[in-house]
Amino acid sequence: MRQKNIILTGFMGSGKTSVGLRLSYRLRMPVEDTDKIIERREGRTVGAIFSEEGEAYFREQETALLQELLNRKRGYIFSVGGGTPVRPENRLLLRQLGRVIYLRTRPETVYERLKGDTGRPLLQCEDPLERIKSLMAERSQVYESCADLTLDTDDVDIDEILDRIGKEADKMKILVINGPNLNFLGIREKRIYGTQDYQYLLDLIQKKASETGNDITVFQSNHEGAIIDRIQEAYFDGTEGIVINPGAYTHYSYAIRDALASITVPKAEVHISDITAREPFRKVSVTAPVCDRQIYGQGLEGYLHAIDFILNGK
Repeated sequence: MRQKNIILTGFMGSGKTSVGLRLSYRLRMPVEDTDKIIERREGRTVGAIFSEEGEAYFREQETALLQELLNRKRGYIFSVGGGTPVRPENRLLLRQLGRVIYLRTRPETVYERLKGDTGRPLLQCEDPLERIKSLMAERSQVYESCADLTLDTDDVDIDEILDRIGKEADKMKILVINGPNLNFLGIREKRIYGTQDYQYLLDLIQKKASETGNDITVFQSNHEGAIIDRIQEAYFDGTEGIVINPGAYTHYSYAIRDALASITVPKAEVHISDITAREPFRKVSVTAPVCDRQIYGQGLEGYLHAIDFILNGK
């Protein structure tokens, strides 16, 4: 069974239920609808909850459920309610929960699918189509902001949609972090760090991403706080592995060390030079003990070996 969850988001009537069921058969993964879970627990429909308790109450139940699902064994397909990502805290929880797929649909398509459906409390109005257009305009950016993949589903064969989702689910999301002065490659101490510039390193990593079919993002900063912020962000955005070259912070930044210790994904520390054979102050790495692998002195190729470690565990 796959270790990742797949989360289907999108406006009501976007096809989350039907796609989820077909995807479940194809990937042999269980599928659950968060609205249905809440209905079972409450013993009443979503419409009844809205009518009797109000929308705010229902949204609180959604948030509580997402927090609970984080502790469940991974390997599920979750179809979530159309309004779930509206809450900022829910967007963070969805990214933590797994790979988020946004099924994007035209308002007219939604209207045709849902007209006459009295179980949708937000569409009980004089002009449902205009209501759909208005809500979709408000939510489209929200959906896209938390999605790993956005798929237009109008006039698209469902097997093509399933293929795209399957490929996205197979990707591993890796973050490469470069610390201070790495952006000065090709300028700084060429006899130690080589003559290739930073763009060369970025191209090397991008080529690795293309060859392996994985999602590899590179971040660089000369500021300790920015690096800590990015490590913390990785906790929420679904990052599954971290490669880090902290630069000089390696030797004294206990703050970066503590941030890395907070993230339980595989981590590899890489250095272009062999820091164990250089000045005394460079021989100590305060970040190494919270990383799973150290790769020193292999030049820029060390980044590729670190990525291989994240992907394959060796």
